[in-house]
Amino acid sequence: MIKVAVVDDHEMVRKGIISYLATESTIKVVGEANGGNHAVELVLKEKPDVVLMDLLMEKGNGIEATKEILRNSPYCKVIIITSFYDESQVIPAIEAGAFSYLLKTATASEVVDAIHKAFAGETVIEPKVANVMLKKLRPSERKPHDNLTERELEVLMCIGEGMTNQAISEELYIGVKTVKTHVSNILAKLEVSDRTQAAVYANRNSLLKPFKKEKEF
Repeated sequence: MIKVAVVDDHEMVRKGIISYLATESTIKVVGEANGGNHAVELVLKEKPDVVLMDLLMEKGNGIEATKEILRNSPYCKVIIITSFYDESQVIPAIEAGAFSYLLKTATASEVVDAIHKAFAGETVIEPKVANVMLKKLRPSERKPHDNLTERELEVLMCIGEGMTNQAISEELYIGVKTVKTHVSNILAKLEVSDRTQAAVYANRNSLLKPFKKEKEF
């Protein structure tokens, strides 16, 4: 019998999952929680084998709860079930120790299958989530200008147009000294030695559309 705890701040979602799991002869729901804080206490008390964990909850988010649960109960397998699969959620959740990651678009049978696999030591990752993870692990797919701030990207666009520091200052309503600082940061991040190389980079990557911003000093 696999002991499972269900954590989600939407009661209808929790009850729906619990109702379906009740039909499974190999699974026993030992508790439910409406937030990460309660989830930590629940796991300490009931010692489930698997926790179905939502991420964004008002009463303690799922990432911090996952960290705390695994700190106290390293044997437990946490399966994230959420609507979010952007990098800002996926990577922290995996780093926190999540064993599997599903989206709420998963079918009930897929959730049950993930529970059984987690109990057996097999990880299940939703394809969209796996894609996010792979992109994170492939730094070669990121381009140098992906590391620029929004303002630095604007300045690079202007450099690509052949504009001087004074012209960039007037175009973006920022001080010339500020422009020089941005240019220095851009050269370092792009790993180029001068403005000419930065301009070539901007042209090759079609970064040629400067736009106006509020005055900044």
